Amino acid sequence: MGQPKRKQSKRRSALRRGANQYKAPTLAKAKDGSACLSHRVNPVTGEYRGRKVIEVD
Repeated sequence: MGQPKRKQSKRRSALRRGANQYKAPTLAKAKDGSACLSHRVNPVTGEYRGRKVIEVD
């Protein structure tokens, strides 16, 4: 295996690790007040962009 020519700085290591951090999903607020993922069908109401697309019990 190849060996590094220089020691990697703490800052560079932190920047590399920071690029892989977990990001929480952004939730959109529906008209009925429930939260759902944007650009997806609301699982509570079955609506997408104001239209009923799936039947929910």
